[in-house]
Amino acid sequence: MSIPDERRLLAAALKGDDEAFGRLVEPYRHELLAHCYRMLGSLHDAEDALQDTLLRAWRGLSGFEQRRTLRPWLYKIATNACLDVIAKRPKRLLPIDRGPAAKPGDGPGKPLVERVWVEPYPDELLGVEDGYAATDARYEQRESVELAFIAALQHLSARQRAVLVLREVLGFSAREVADALETTAASVNSALQRARASIEERLPRQSQQATARSLGDERLRALVQDYVDAWERRDVQALVALLAEEARFAMPPFPNWFLGRDEVIAFISATGTPRLRHITMQANGQPAVAWYLWSPSRKRYFATSVEVLTLAGDRVEEITAFASPDLFPRLGLPTELPGS
Repeated sequence: MSIPDERRLLAAALKGDDEAFGRLVEPYRHELLAHCYRMLGSLHDAEDALQDTLLRAWRGLSGFEQRRTLRPWLYKIATNACLDVIAKRPKRLLPIDRGPAAKPGDGPGKPLVERVWVEPYPDELLGVEDGYAATDARYEQRESVELAFIAALQHLSARQRAVLVLREVLGFSAREVADALETTAASVNSALQRARASIEERLPRQSQQATARSLGDERLRALVQDYVDAWERRDVQALVALLAEEARFAMPPFPNWFLGRDEVIAFISATGTPRLRHITMQANGQPAVAWYLWSPSRKRYFATSVEVLTLAGDRVEEITAFASPDLFPRLGLPTELPGS
């Protein structure tokens, strides 16, 4: 949107035109949703925070200084909406961060009904251009929604999380971040140093984007297809060849997770050979597979889990199977597939 168009819509919105306000904020909707997801680790919470952000912006529009640009103002509102959410609920985790690995005989465990788990984020919702990050930003836009990064963010304090995301993912200046958090630039820089030190301890040496680039699109697609084929056939030898030696498998909302190729294979083998269909997709900047389980009584396949794959070279290092069918509609996926 051009600056004159934005100014025209702003003038109309200030006069109470809610349609003009909707058109004014629409170009920022996807990037604000991604920002809320980074802050909260949950698509469900991010959607709620985005709605709260837009409502706060509409109600507070009369206080917006028209000589300023709209984007930093919207991010200030979104960040504080997220901080309010964080203050009211426990941090989101992956099972791997919650406790030690289980044994295959323990099974997946009893699912936790509370919303305590990090959730996946579909790539098509990113809607953020690379140019929004500063040239010296340390995390590219897709890297900044990778599961490892999102999970690591949740271990930071709320303020450190906000500072890291605003400064290094989105490229805002220390002064702009200080304004958003109502603090000083010196305080922002101090929080950024602490956040960097903490998060770097939890991140892998190589991002999934770097791994994907090293493999190339054709090889990556073939790897995912081999994985799908092996899983559908429960082909143990093929799975052994695909999994890294230190492979990990988790199934939130089930709390148990498994460490090591042999342990993962033993758990998978114990689940039998169910009849499955799948849809391949991208989530969190990583290859993902949506699985559907056959229902003999209803003669259809029903949503069962979305697996986000983390790769180490040409091996699958981590499988995070989000076993929550209610996620499917929010990920833009059908909840069932025909039997044919």
